[in-house]
Amino acid sequence: MSRSSAIVVNGSATTVLFAMVYIARLRRRHQVRLPQQRLQYDSTVHRPKYRSRWRTYRPWVVLAIATVLAGTGALVVSIGRGGQKTHGAQPPSSTGQPTTSSTIPPDPHFAVGIVALDIAEPSETGGVVRSLPTEVRYPASGSAGTEDQPGARADRRYGPYPLVVFSEGYDISPEAYATLLDAWASAGYVVADPTYPFTSPSSPEGLDESDIVNHPADLRFVITSVLQDGATPGGTLSGLIDPSEIAVIGHSDGGDVTLATASNSCCSDGRIKAAVILSGAELASFGGTYYATPPVPMLVVQGTEDDINPPACSVQLYDAAPEPKYFLSLIGQSHEGPYLEAGQPFDTVEKVTIDFLNGYLRHSTAQRDAMTTDGSVAGLATLTSSASAGPPVGSCAGAPLG
Repeated sequence: MSRSSAIVVNGSATTVLFAMVYIARLRRRHQVRLPQQRLQYDSTVHRPKYRSRWRTYRPWVVLAIATVLAGTGALVVSIGRGGQKTHGAQPPSSTGQPTTSSTIPPDPHFAVGIVALDIAEPSETGGVVRSLPTEVRYPASGSAGTEDQPGARADRRYGPYPLVVFSEGYDISPEAYATLLDAWASAGYVVADPTYPFTSPSSPEGLDESDIVNHPADLRFVITSVLQDGATPGGTLSGLIDPSEIAVIGHSDGGDVTLATASNSCCSDGRIKAAVILSGAELASFGGTYYATPPVPMLVVQGTEDDINPPACSVQLYDAAPEPKYFLSLIGQSHEGPYLEAGQPFDTVEKVTIDFLNGYLRHSTAQRDAMTTDGSVAGLATLTSSASAGPPVGSCAGAPLG
């Protein structure tokens, strides 16, 4: 697969920082301060680390150029796939998209195109950045069910499409979820899945679960950058994204990040219109107050035999959340299986998440009603939208007290 690279240099005095491994060393040597306040992680209260047997190693070759100006700094990291432009220090605060679309396509089974964005989140000092390589899937022209096509021509007949941003679990490559991500894109959504620093098994910086406290700011920056790309004329994603309809979805630690970015005063993003938490939890290390912000429709999914994210974690966050909310309980299911392994549990998750997205990003009452049917499978799944998911069995380590 071909990749194109570009170097953007602004000013006369430049410093080449070689490659991401060297950047990672510098990052450990110097404290990095990002535009949003960074939080302290308490490793004594978070769920234990685990090693996933689902690892998809992706060889990212990333070069970084630091441009040092007199009194200011700017940096752009640029490597593209499918001719896609990449993003640097200061994306615009407004996308300028004039149109929206809430109509469900008559036959929502699109082919899926894919582009790679190499997003560089700057520090306040303009020096060291956080690299956030992001795959973006989108409805494409062609036959549904075929392999993802890098840089394929977008199907614009029913656009612009709502945006979904997915956050992976710790020590799991985002592309391990490719089948689920493809399903959402095929249903008529633009789907972005960033790789957070210190999270993927192929991370050049290595693994460090405590970096999760920085991920809500990363997620906000990814949303802004993807919207910027959609507002830039001439690109694959140009005009393809509806900036008024955005959902966030996350699994495990990514579910913690998703919940905080949707519903915690520490780091909430008002652009988010819906959230899906797949085996996630509230996390005290983020600080702030949960559900102090305007309510966001929420779908919580949890396996009853999950020994990494105990069911009590999902019950606790669901019971505390305001309506509208839904709790999908997967009987006998583990922490990863329903999201990574083919089978009826996976199919149920796919159907109910798409129903939810259609219900709240495309405002379809019929699709909201379909959640009850698709989420009620004898011996496998139950779905409720009542005030409580039932009394939690046990406790959730790492959740805020009270």
